[in-house]
Amino acid sequence: MIKLSKRQDEILQIVKQNGPITGKKIADKLSVTRAALRPDLAILTMSGKLEARPRVGYYFNDKFELKQQAQQFIYQKVADFKAHPIVVEKSTSVYNAVVQLFLEDVGTLYTVDSEGHLAGVISRKDLLRAALGNRNLQELPVSVIMTRMPNIITIFPEESLLEAAKKMINYHIDSLPVVKEVDQQKNTYLLLGRITKTTITRAYVEIMEGKTV
Repeated sequence: MIKLSKRQDEILQIVKQNGPITGKKIADKLSVTRAALRPDLAILTMSGKLEARPRVGYYFNDKFELKQQAQQFIYQKVADFKAHPIVVEKSTSVYNAVVQLFLEDVGTLYTVDSEGHLAGVISRKDLLRAALGNRNLQELPVSVIMTRMPNIITIFPEESLLEAAKKMINYHIDSLPVVKEVDQQKNTYLLLGRITKTTITRAYVEIMEGKTV
């Protein structure tokens, strides 16, 4: 990212409001000579913020601003957007899990062991599949239907929202548990939170609209 000078910022605002506009008219508005303005215009065009056409003048590159916003979204960290995970015990019945899913308005539930380590993931699809099996849902524990380690797709806090989105698309899932590795224990993770498709969509919209998240 190029840090702009005060005059370069002023040029951008003039072009945004009046473009396309000639270099002479920009110079007149700033009360400087065209020669003095030339290095600033060169920097702004080379950086992609402005574009120039012969006999037309300078105009603001809207695509550049969109690209900047998209890059801002891409490099946001999972740690800054993770939500609190909804956890149930492994002995919880499928019936109660369905009730919990609706009460919390989420698409995925998690189970942990006594030390808070991720033990399983229960999705809407898992619960629907169990319900369609015509079983007694009040007696069937979620431990029977949940996805267990090492088959759980996880995400780390330091990874980006882009990486989270790719994992959800590639593995056809709606939610990712945010985890921290437990030292020297294979496939053992501490559950820290969750990231969902809704989380990513909301973050993207807020960044593109210029809001603080």
